[in-house]
Parts: sequence; C-alpha cells; structure tokens
Amino acid sequence: MKGTQSNDQSMHSLMRVVITVVVIVLISIGGIACVLMLGPNKFLSLAKQDKRVVKDELWKAPDIRTIPNTEEGELIKYGKDLISFTSKYLGPKGIVMSLSNGMNCQNCHLDAGTKPFGNNYSAVASTYPLFRARSGTLETIEKRVNDCFERSLNGKALAHDSHEMKAMVAYIQWVGKDVPKGELPKGAGLVLLPFLNRPANPDNGKLVYDKTCTVCHGKNGEGMALTDSTGWLNPPLWGPNSYNSGAGLFRLSRFAGYVKANMPFGATYDAPQLTDEQAWDVAAYVNSLPRPSKDLTADWPDISKKPIDHPFGPYADEFSEQQHKFGPFKPIEEKKKLTSPK
Repeated sequence: MKGTQSNDQSMHSLMRVVITVVVIVLISIGGIACVLMLGPNKFLSLAKQDKRVVKDELWKAPDIRTIPNTEEGELIKYGKDLISFTSKYLGPKGIVMSLSNGMNCQNCHLDAGTKPFGNNYSAVASTYPLFRARSGTLETIEKRVNDCFERSLNGKALAHDSHEMKAMVAYIQWVGKDVPKGELPKGAGLVLLPFLNRPANPDNGKLVYDKTCTVCHGKNGEGMALTDSTGWLNPPLWGPNSYNSGAGLFRLSRFAGYVKANMPFGATYDAPQLTDEQAWDVAAYVNSLPRPSKDLTADWPDISKKPIDHPFGPYADEFSEQQHKFGPFKPIEEKKKLTSPK
C-alpha cells in the first residue's frame, strides 16, 4: 500500500509538472489559447473588457449587405452611390446637378471611404461635430462634405437640406456606426510618414512618377477619363480638372501618406510598393505642378495653428514658405515644440 501511495504521489507530481508546462505554453501562444480554454464567447468578452485589444485591431467597415431594406437604408445606399460615382450625379454632366470637376469622392476616400489608411470615414461619426483650426469653427459633417466639394472636387457647395447631402451624411455615419464616440480606430485617416532630413525633391519625384504612376494617371497627370466623358476612371493629379490648392492632399505630408499606403494600384499600408523617400518625392513632384487655386484668406484665423507643412504663409515662425511646402520639416517641428504653451 505504501509503495502504491508513493507511486500515486509521484504520478500526481508529474501531472502537476505537465499541467504547468502546458499552461505556460498556452499562455505563450496567447489569443488562441484563450479561445481553446475559455471558448470564443468568453474570449470576446475579455477582449471587450480590455480596450487595448480592441484599439489594436484594424478597423473594418461594416458589411454593405447589412444595410437594412428600409427608407433609411435606401438613403444610405444612395449616399454610397454618390460617394462612389459623384460625377455621374453631380459632375459636369451630372444627372442631378452640375457641381464638381468630374472627380469622385472615392478618388480620395478609397473604396467609398472604407479602406484602412485610405482616407476612410471610420472616425467621422465618432468625432463630429468637431472644432477645426482651419476654419476656426465647430464644424458639422455637412460642412466637412462641402469642404471636399469646394476643394478636392474644385466645385460648389451642396445645400445642407438637399436629398443628396442627407444621403451622403447617412452613408458616412453608417460606415462609422460601430466606432465609440470620441475614438479614433486603427486605420483611420492616413499613414503618418517620418519626416525626411532633407527637402522633398520634385525632380526625384518625377522619376518615380514616370516609372510607377503614368499607367493610371497619364504622362501629364491628365488622368484616365471614362468612355462617356462623364468623369474619371483614374483622376487627374494636376491641371484644370484636378483638386485645387485648398485641398487636404495639397499638403505634402497628407499626399505622401496617401501614396505610401495606397499607390501605385495594389499597395496597402502593410504591403507598400514605394519607400518613404519615394512617397515624399513623388508627392512633391505632383504638388509642384499647376492646378486650380482657391481663395484661402479665411483659413487658419489663428496662424499659429497652421500645420507645419501648410504651403501658404503667413506663418507664426521665421521659416520660409518654400520650407513649409517641401521641408525639411524637422526644424519647424522642433521650433514649434519649443514655442508652444506647455
């Protein structure tokens, strides 16, 4: 009996060691171990409790198939069409009215505003109304939409009470409906590239453009027009039909981040096709070329709030307009940190 008890104790000790090793291995495996040990529902519950887990997950747009077959759902669907095919409805030959230059909203907000780091709409519903230093006012979604019409689409504002505005706002709100109020999900907006230690170089950028961009946007940035001439399959990047000097993409950091995560066609934020330097340089090349201008005298009522790469003076520092446009931006950033209120 004593020998049997001793053997049992040894077996129990061995089992404890085995269990300990298994637990350590499972912990090291991480999330899979949680699912196996606790079940998927329990794991999801834990994830919801740990905000770091949720915030580290890349945002994913809701499934378009979940739009309800209701009056509100029809409005959302129409809004998606307006975002995707803006020119068809509101371009120079628009079937509703003529407001814009023929570009579509999704030329800048990729996949109808649903692509991660593709200038998507994920955080619009969660953050608007929003005070924006550019206007110095509290802005609504409607105001933001019209900024795009007047700047990126080089057109006219859409009436806030129009059916089209209501549809676009309904769609934008639907896209971000699952994002908690005040939160910026991972994948919102654009990739932020590290600053170069030199000015971005348009000459280098032309080499990049000629090699990787002409197939879609043309040798002279003229874009690729639809066969019925109602708009653009691939938008013009400069010239009279492109975005104007007040557009967000006319800021170098915005354009460079957009290019890095999305261009040329097929690139994504986690599988880019260009280096950071190439992205900065090609952005400098495109934004150095002629395009429509916009009166910006009402922008940035507090000039100390201007982004460091805003390409037009006056500024609250001693750096030149040339450096604010092309860089190097690090000295401007460092000076701003020193002079900003603590």
